[in-house]
Amino acid sequence: MITFVLSLVALFCGFMFYSRVAERVFGPDDRETPAVRKADGVDYVVLPTWRIFMIQFLNIAGTGPIFGAIMGMWYGPMAYVWIVLGCVFGGALHDYMNGMISLRHDGSGLPDLTGRYLGKVARTLLMVATMGLLLVAGVVFIYSPAIILSSIWGDVMMWIVIIFLYYIVATMLPINKVIGKIYPLFGASMLFMVFGLMVVLFVKHPVLPEAWDGFSNWGAEQFGMKSSIFPALFVTLACGAVSGFHATQSPMMARCLPNEKMGRPIFYGAMITEGLVALVWCTVSNYFFFAEGWREVCPPEVVAQFVAQHDKTLIQFFDAPTVVKIVCTSWLGVVGSILAILGVVAAPISTGDTSFRSARLIVAETFHYGQRSILRRLSVSIPLFAVALALLVWQIESPDGFRTVWQYMGWGTQFLAAVSLWVSTVYLAREHKFYWITLLPAVFMTVVCMAFLMVSPIAFSLSEPVGFSITAVIAVSAIVRFFVWRHKMPTEA
Repeated sequence: MITFVLSLVALFCGFMFYSRVAERVFGPDDRETPAVRKADGVDYVVLPTWRIFMIQFLNIAGTGPIFGAIMGMWYGPMAYVWIVLGCVFGGALHDYMNGMISLRHDGSGLPDLTGRYLGKVARTLLMVATMGLLLVAGVVFIYSPAIILSSIWGDVMMWIVIIFLYYIVATMLPINKVIGKIYPLFGASMLFMVFGLMVVLFVKHPVLPEAWDGFSNWGAEQFGMKSSIFPALFVTLACGAVSGFHATQSPMMARCLPNEKMGRPIFYGAMITEGLVALVWCTVSNYFFFAEGWREVCPPEVVAQFVAQHDKTLIQFFDAPTVVKIVCTSWLGVVGSILAILGVVAAPISTGDTSFRSARLIVAETFHYGQRSILRRLSVSIPLFAVALALLVWQIESPDGFRTVWQYMGWGTQFLAAVSLWVSTVYLAREHKFYWITLLPAVFMTVVCMAFLMVSPIAFSLSEPVGFSITAVIAVSAIVRFFVWRHKMPTEA
């Protein structure tokens, strides 16, 4: 528990101090924002600060900081280090810079910003990658909450239909009509779940493995996991540390801010809050898998069932959604567990609907197709939902569909994070500001993405010496190209 407490303190200090460094580097001012200048009553709508924060938090906090944190802890206490350092110096910085740069460009999405700062070819590639990620995220966030809700009442297919219909409505209507009204309720459920579990953790105060017990791959030692801790941990645990998916969400809130100086508490602060969620579930996972917690929270028949079987390890028998259900039910009682599970459900649903909304906005922005008319919104949305429906059918019918989609989505989010950080670096360099603040995390995320692509079994599956060598060449090439460009850039703004 000491590592958990120190991590909480580090997150708080990161927001109090490093967020101000990021703000000073960017330099927000009192210029008129797109929400005021381009108000259209649909996507450009001035909202109160607290409401924007809640929407931003729920947009980015899908199942990632919950399921991802649970699975990330399978690798051992190194997960704590990645959450804290990744969130403070990478993820929260990434979200702040992306949101603020979008704010300076009329709420432009990541593909458009990529075209402005990295070129037309990069823009086209990002357009394809972003649309793919958003549709996959929308599909994942239909299926996973449907599974959890079916444990309370009804069946999975019923909830899939209900959630899908809700996504259609939320994507089509003005942002202040549905999303702006129900997110505070979703947020209350989410925060209840997080703080309820945190209180129980402090009351129980279990003896847990600490960071100083070693950063080796505990999953390989105890559960037979074959993936190496680098880069697998840094892709598995994306939301809660660094996630490029947020770069698709922040521009939506950039279209709602009435003042640039709200950017630090909203963009940086929402990511720190998501880091808190990840730390709580990381600690729950630590307790469940490494401190024999599963024996305490599982019903006797479930314990007996696991002990009697011999073909599955602990992490194979208890997947992430199962851990959520068991822990919430055991620790928070009947009413508490329902509210907590609703909190876990609210996160992916709120991210899923804004995934489709963001996809609609990116398509409209790409083709300069106005969205004031509901018919125009419908003409863009129907093809998106048709593709999503096809992906959903495949995921349901494929026995390993969820895990496969999750792995690709994890890599996709980190790829977008790397690109977004490079966009921020070029922007800061052009503005003659301290670009090192984003350059270092940009290089690190490039290494993570390329290493995973080279050595992962779901990609090229090269040996680590070969894969890491290729990764090093790519990273060095990116650095050299940047500094060559920087050297040729005019010295005056």
